[in-house]
Amino acid sequence: MIFERFKNEMKNSNRKETNVKNDIKRNLKAISKDNSAQGAAEYILLFGGVIVIALAGLLIYRSYFSNNASGLNATEDISSIRNNVTSIY
Repeated sequence: MIFERFKNEMKNSNRKETNVKNDIKRNLKAISKDNSAQGAAEYILLFGGVIVIALAGLLIYRSYFSNNASGLNATEDISSIRNNVTSIY
């Protein structure tokens, strides 16, 4: 598609093919040296890593947060801690 555009420009403006090739090479070098979005990509990877770690932690401690009869129950633990704290005072 890019080459077709340059071919059309070459036909319309009577440019030589070598000039078109040089323009293409110069534009490709400029694109390859452009790193303006590198910071955004690094932040996306960082947040993605944090999300993966958080999801892994939730999967590991899933039984603690659920209301199963497995002996690990967050609501019962919280209520027992509240009862113990209020009995002290």
